[in-house]
Amino acid sequence: MDVNDIAQRFDSVRRRIEAAARRAGRDPASVRLVAASKTWTADAIRAAYRAGAREFGENYVQEALSKQSELSDLRDITWHLIGHLQTNKAKTAARAFAMVHSLDSVRLAHALHKARPDSRMAVLVEVNLGGEASKTGASPDALEPLLNAIRDQVDVHGLMAIPPPGSTPEDSRPYFAQLRNLRDRLAAATGLALSELSMGMTDDFEIAIEEGATIVRVGRAIFGERTR
Repeated sequence: MDVNDIAQRFDSVRRRIEAAARRAGRDPASVRLVAASKTWTADAIRAAYRAGAREFGENYVQEALSKQSELSDLRDITWHLIGHLQTNKAKTAARAFAMVHSLDSVRLAHALHKARPDSRMAVLVEVNLGGEASKTGASPDALEPLLNAIRDQVDVHGLMAIPPPGSTPEDSRPYFAQLRNLRDRLAAATGLALSELSMGMTDDFEIAIEEGATIVRVGRAIFGERTR
C-alpha cells in the first residue's frame, strides 16, 4: 500500500465529483463521498483520512468493529454500513454505525428499533431495481407499504441501489433515473423527506451524480484494486 497513491486517488475522485456536480448544475457540496473500505486495512483508511476522507463504508459488522478499534483516535470518522445486514447483528450495528444503507424489511427495522428505542437509527431503504435474485433489497412495488410500516421505528433518510451490471457505465443511467423518480413519487405519497439517494460506485459515480445522487460509495478509485 502506497499512502501517497491513496492521497492522490482520493483527490482525483473529489475533483471528478465536483466536475460531475457542476455539469448537472448542482452544488458539489450536495454530494457526500463515502470511501468504501471493505477488505482494506486500518492503515489504508488512515491514509485516506489524512487525505481528507471522513466517511467510510463497510460491508461486514465484525470487520468494521476491528477497524474502529484500531482507529479510535480518529474521532470525527463517520461509519456507514453499506453491505447487507443480518437481523441478528442489528443490535451491534446500531451501536457501530451512523447509517445503515441496506434496510430491506420490516423485521430488520424492528430489530434496529429494539436496539435503539430512544434514538431512531438513520437508514436508507435498499431497492432491487433489476429484480435480481442474487441481490437483496425491496422491490419497487413493495417500497410504499414498507416505508409506511417502518417510518415510526427508524429514521428513513432515503433510498439506496446498486444497478445490474452493464457493459458500460452509461448502462447504469436509467436505473439511477428510476431510483430518483421512485424517491420523488414516494416522498409525495408518504410525506417523508427521503432527501438521500445513495447510488454510484467507482465505475459509474459521475453518472449517478448527474442523475441526482447525494451519496456515492467509492472504493477501488480511492484504494486501488482489491488484494483479497
